[in-house]
Amino acid sequence: MASILDRFKNLITKNTQQTAKEYNQAIYNWLGESIVWNPENDETYVNEGYRKNATIYSIINLITKAASTIPVNVYEKVNENELKRYQAMTSGMIDGTIIHKSNMLKKSALIELQDTELHQILERPNPAQSYASFISELIAFGKLTGNRYVYGIGPDTGANSGKYKEMYVMPSQVMEIISGGMFNPVKEYRIQYNGSYSIPADQICHIKDFNPYYDGTGSHLYGQSPLRAGLRSLTTNNEAVQTGVKYLQNQTARGVLMSEEGDLSEVQAQQLKDKFRSTYQGSNNAGDIVITPKKLSWVNFGLSASDISLLEQYNASIKDLCNIYAVPSQLLNNDKASTYNNMKEAKKALYQNAVIPEMLKIRDELNRWLAPKYGDKYYIDFDFSVIPELQEEMDKVVDQMSRAWWITPNEKRASMSYAQEENEALNEFYVPANLVPINGVDLDLQPLPALEDEEEKNINLKNKSVVPGISDAYTTQEEAEARAEELGGSGFHIHNLDGEKIFMPFKTHIEYEEALKTYNEEKKYKHLFPKIATYKKNL
Repeated sequence: MASILDRFKNLITKNTQQTAKEYNQAIYNWLGESIVWNPENDETYVNEGYRKNATIYSIINLITKAASTIPVNVYEKVNENELKRYQAMTSGMIDGTIIHKSNMLKKSALIELQDTELHQILERPNPAQSYASFISELIAFGKLTGNRYVYGIGPDTGANSGKYKEMYVMPSQVMEIISGGMFNPVKEYRIQYNGSYSIPADQICHIKDFNPYYDGTGSHLYGQSPLRAGLRSLTTNNEAVQTGVKYLQNQTARGVLMSEEGDLSEVQAQQLKDKFRSTYQGSNNAGDIVITPKKLSWVNFGLSASDISLLEQYNASIKDLCNIYAVPSQLLNNDKASTYNNMKEAKKALYQNAVIPEMLKIRDELNRWLAPKYGDKYYIDFDFSVIPELQEEMDKVVDQMSRAWWITPNEKRASMSYAQEENEALNEFYVPANLVPINGVDLDLQPLPALEDEEEKNINLKNKSVVPGISDAYTTQEEAEARAEELGGSGFHIHNLDGEKIFMPFKTHIEYEEALKTYNEEKKYKHLFPKIATYKKNL
């Protein structure tokens, strides 16, 4: 058993970002106590991407707006194994079926909490931001630069020491990692903005995208921006737009204006060019008549927009950028594929491929860095069941649930995000009447009970419709068949009793016993049928 000192040590080091000494020796052997330079030009991604490019702006906003509508909740962990199964189930492609199944696992793994300190900081991370604006900013920086920095601020002493009271998203394009050498690769973070300000490493939650670039300087400690892979597509998109603007301004003209009455001096040529630009260039002067004092000729050596396939290159670059961010191009007003069904599937794919994976990455990092500061049993999670695009048609869900007899009514309510009822009848399993155990076919028939009274053996069975001492035994075939119909079946079978034939319901005695058991169970729970009918109607 671990000592008290070991437990305290584990509590301190459990959620730190310090890596093992052996790993540091292999990876950070040449790392000094200095700034770890980021080879990415994050300011270019922000300025040339989000601030200048309409496609990047639209893609980022599609993702952040969709993500900001997903609520965040705080739970208490009650079953670690079920929690692992829940995490595994929600880590892949999520649809309506997965949501219903994962909700059932979630109910056994986690208990939802209310009004905790963790709720307060998530709902209002800082005085200037709500949760929606906070999560939007965090995701936007991540999608642009591949890095997300959350700065936690709280008291250093007192009862609330270690608990953050405010959280801020730091601008990732001006953040730097400061190394403490081989054995402390991330000593602190520094923000280069209106001066220099250092922040201890444990107060920063750095959520980075995968970066395979290991050059020995620690540059892989920064995440790789998606726009690093799509830089040429971004440049193509910007240049296509800029070229289109120039074509409109110049009326697609590109060539040499020459004088046929002798050579122009350099000063005259410049004056003529400036005069032409100020008087005839631009959309306001389109179609104007050009009048010159000299006879001029025009030699065209430019290509038209159609000749250089400007529109095709622009559309192709949009698709490339959408692929980089896993966002369907139909959502960017692609008219060729914007039918109703395509748009419906595109919205669903936006959540499945772009939004939910981003939210899961943030969830796991917050559970590593933030939740343990308020309690080891706390767990932060997002509720994906509220996403309308992932909800299957309700009639299909109700039909599936109504046939799932192995789930109690209250579990069905929980999987569909309804509150559980306190009625104990809704915590019972309701098995269909036509289901029997597999080993039921091997049941041995019990011998008929012997008649105790000797005189009863000599009764003329042909004169009696019901055989005394034996349930559902009749002297006529018609009466046995009528009893079978009453029990929900048909047919009859025959037994011999002291040389006389007796008739019983159903074709075999096994069928009779199964039907009788079902009949008696239905009578036993008959008083519950109205409540169950009302429950199904409400579903």
